[in-house]
Amino acid sequence: MSRRVSLFIAMSLDGYIAAEGESLDWLEEVEGEGDNGFSEFYGTVDTIVMGRRTYNWVMRQDLEEWPYPGKQTYVITNGDYENTPHVTFARPEVLRDLKQQSGNTIWIVGGGDLLRTYLNRGDITDIIVTVAPILLGGGIPLFDEVPQTKLVKRRVREFGQFTEMQFEVKG
Repeated sequence: MSRRVSLFIAMSLDGYIAAEGESLDWLEEVEGEGDNGFSEFYGTVDTIVMGRRTYNWVMRQDLEEWPYPGKQTYVITNGDYENTPHVTFARPEVLRDLKQQSGNTIWIVGGGDLLRTYLNRGDITDIIVTVAPILLGGGIPLFDEVPQTKLVKRRVREFGQFTEMQFEVKG
């Protein structure tokens, strides 16, 4: 048994997941439809694995409560941090153990470093990218120095001006 490990993320047409200064304001400038498929995907998830930089970004937001209630969340880091009521800090290898446990989809939340690590290890099973029709010209790239990876297109759909592309990673 092996669980699905899915990257689900939005990016600009030129491949950036955040503009300069880690800004996501550009996402609000594009007309979508509902939540652009997020709730449908989120309902399949019971475990979240995110990078430390993404976690730090989440913690800098003015949020009244943890944005992923009821989801087992792991923050991948090589540093030593004290776990919180919502987060377990772990090394990258934790994903191998999580994949073998019973459960639903594991959502990879975060940027290129985490994606590159898990693509290199062969751990990602699905890539779901929602493309916004905007060129940022710089920022944080999603696919920076990733290994050559074969994908099979599973579905393409539109949410207003956004285009979601779903791929299965082929070993």
